[in-house]
Amino acid sequence: MYQSIKVSAISLKPIKWDKASNADKLEAFFVEAAKDMPQLILATEGVLEGYVVMDVIEGRTTPEAMLDIAEPLDGGYIQRFQRLARQLKTCLCFGFAEQCGNSVYNSAVFIDSDGEIRGTYHKTQFAEGTHPSWNFNCIGETIRAFDTPFGRAGILICNDRWNPLIARTLVLDGAQFLLIPSYGSKGKSQNQTVLARARENGVPIVEANVGMNLIISKGEIVAYKWGNDQISTADIDIPHPPSTEAARHSEQEYLQAQGPEMEARYQKTIARS
Repeated sequence: MYQSIKVSAISLKPIKWDKASNADKLEAFFVEAAKDMPQLILATEGVLEGYVVMDVIEGRTTPEAMLDIAEPLDGGYIQRFQRLARQLKTCLCFGFAEQCGNSVYNSAVFIDSDGEIRGTYHKTQFAEGTHPSWNFNCIGETIRAFDTPFGRAGILICNDRWNPLIARTLVLDGAQFLLIPSYGSKGKSQNQTVLARARENGVPIVEANVGMNLIISKGEIVAYKWGNDQISTADIDIPHPPSTEAARHSEQEYLQAQGPEMEARYQKTIARS
């Protein structure tokens, strides 16, 4: 038992440290993607500030610069995309450096088609690691699903996808689909990993990565596009919440398919004998 929705993913590559240009580019791509009338559009990790944390870690700039460019959740740039979501009548999700007091989190926000913030997530697994002294790269403290117009959703950010426990925790919290804004790791192994997360948990996944998009539904890739600044659109089937009725439906779906499959395997066995 599923609910089908149309989604889009944008492999938008931002410009480092150019928040104004990135916001203009993001808005233009959201408007373009909306022409296919998706109910949800996902963009990449760190899309506002340009994913600049490594510039701080490697000493090319200061933690203060990171704090200055980070955006508070109630800031003007987020409000801009709340207005855009209302205008386009679609849900928007994207990653950005979030300013929380004197700390910065690698964050993502989900805005519904009424312009309301339905959920946020702070990244909990970093390829570069982190330290309590790094106020510019703070680790998230919760892994929670949230309600959307299409059921409960969960967000992972980039490197989070390599840890199966993060996705599993979100699904145990009721997530019926997962969103992954990313910046990097575009190879075959990352695609296989995201596919594994979808199959392990029985949920669709939408990933927008700098350099590629990946959309998975019912354990299969339904859209994939390589390259920066590309838009991919596809339907995903969101499973209904766990229930006896849903379990019996899944049981019958499986058993009905097994009859022909077992017959085909039987014929191969006989042919080899």
